[in-house]
Amino acid sequence: MAYSHGLLQPLHSTLIFPKPIISFRLIHFSSSLKPFLSKRHNLSKSLTLPCALTESDSSKPLDTSSKSALLLQLSKCFDLPSDYFQQLPADLRLDLNDAAFDLSNGPIIHECGQELGETLLNLSRAWEQADTSASRSLVAKLPELETSLTDGARSAFGRRLISAGKRFQGMGQYGQGDLQKIAKTMITIGEVLSASTSSVSVSTESKSETRMFKFGDLQVAVSPQKAYAGAAIAFVYGILSWQISQGIQNIPESSLQYANDNATLLGQSLRGSLLALFYASTVLSGFTTAGLLLLAKQLSSEKE
Repeated sequence: MAYSHGLLQPLHSTLIFPKPIISFRLIHFSSSLKPFLSKRHNLSKSLTLPCALTESDSSKPLDTSSKSALLLQLSKCFDLPSDYFQQLPADLRLDLNDAAFDLSNGPIIHECGQELGETLLNLSRAWEQADTSASRSLVAKLPELETSLTDGARSAFGRRLISAGKRFQGMGQYGQGDLQKIAKTMITIGEVLSASTSSVSVSTESKSETRMFKFGDLQVAVSPQKAYAGAAIAFVYGILSWQISQGIQNIPESSLQYANDNATLLGQSLRGSLLALFYASTVLSGFTTAGLLLLAKQLSSEKE
């Protein structure tokens, strides 16, 4: 019995001895976990901060406080490769021609002044010819010309930029989105320039606008007097065409002599072609006369 008690005594001591070791290891593990958690928390902070800075930089709006700064931004938008416009698809080239027409349509010299008007005319020709380098150099001149504009010229310039910018906006996303950048900047500048003048001056200028018809590089201003003169010319031309057609028709075929049957067929076909031509000229002259008379009355009523 004493022997068995002696055997149990060391066994009891061995069971008690590992307790400090187990508790010590747990304490050591929990203390080593704290630096890891703190490092992970700091790492998450450092990752979220640059993302917030990047998002705030990308959503910066255009600075509309200075008109010259906006025009400088527009010149940067036109800093494109020298063959950019030439590489556009056919439908986008047509939209570019429409933008050129909207930019230079109407009495541009009278509205925008001599220097700015000529610059815009040259810029529209550069767009029609898809000359990227020329358009870039011409747009770079606009910040210098804007400072010397009157309120009326500045408003007319803004309206033209808005109209042309909407044409660029209709081109959609092409390439790296350069056309949309141009459209956004042009529309913003146009709105700023148009807002700088009073609504009274804008309405007065819109009433005094003259209708313009453009045939390639040729621009023709249409007034009521010119419309009436054109109607008179078309009426006289219609009368002459009618008289010629009646003269040809009144010639009896029996009075004409031909060398052979081939000549007879040729003469008859030529007579029919001339009759059709002059009859068609008479009808077209009648429609032209009526259209010009209606246009003249419309222009007269708009002026009143």
